Amino acid sequence: MSDRGPSAKKATVYRMVMPEHVCPYGLKTVDLLKREGFEIEDHHLETREETDAFKEKHGVKTTPQTFIGGERIGGYDDLREHFGKSVKKEDETSYQPVIAIFGVAFLLGLAISWYVFDTIFTVQAVEWFVSLSMALLAIQKLQDVRSFSTMFLNYDLLARRWVRYGFIYPFGEALAGILMVAHALPIVSVPVSLFIGTVGAVSVFKAVYVDKRELKCACVGGGSNVPLGFVSLTENLFMIGMGLWMGAKALGWIVL
Repeated sequence: MSDRGPSAKKATVYRMVMPEHVCPYGLKTVDLLKREGFEIEDHHLETREETDAFKEKHGVKTTPQTFIGGERIGGYDDLREHFGKSVKKEDETSYQPVIAIFGVAFLLGLAISWYVFDTIFTVQAVEWFVSLSMALLAIQKLQDVRSFSTMFLNYDLLARRWVRYGFIYPFGEALAGILMVAHALPIVSVPVSLFIGTVGAVSVFKAVYVDKRELKCACVGGGSNVPLGFVSLTENLFMIGMGLWMGAKALGWIVL
């Protein structure tokens, strides 16, 4: 039977479509309804006056608005909930930013290893993974150093004693990561990595596992919703491990 037959599921959508603005949530609403198999009666609100009149008539503050079977479902998030799909709550914590960074860094490490050595199975691939992770995490912090440093003050022991350390930290992490990608100047990258990694690890361990505080991690920037805990501790342990490893290589204790 055709989707457009008498028994087809139908929905009515009111959304802003103006010359200077097409509501992105309206587009997402229409797309979601199509994927759910609905035939859509798509009403465009083409002026600000028309939009305001619609909101006043239906007693709503936002558009788009979806109606199914004569019942108002609501906006895009309401529609997702109606279909049993996940909706991100305000202030909800998530590990997604860290997973994305570590995932991309891991694949980049393998890609560089493949290009340089014709294989992904190298120790250098792991080195590049860790050093690239450091550089990518530093980028997140450097996008808004002020916000990062403010969040950092919630738990970092050194930053609480010397506030400027919160501004210096992301530059140090970026410098160490970049130098380690190039396997250059270990006399600089190794002590920087060991220092900020050790201070960070101690600070996170105290805040989370000793003081039992529930905080957000500044590891991916000041606007992060990543919970402070295992992931942030892992970041610092990575820096400590990489500092020890690259230092041992520089001193000739490890020969590959």
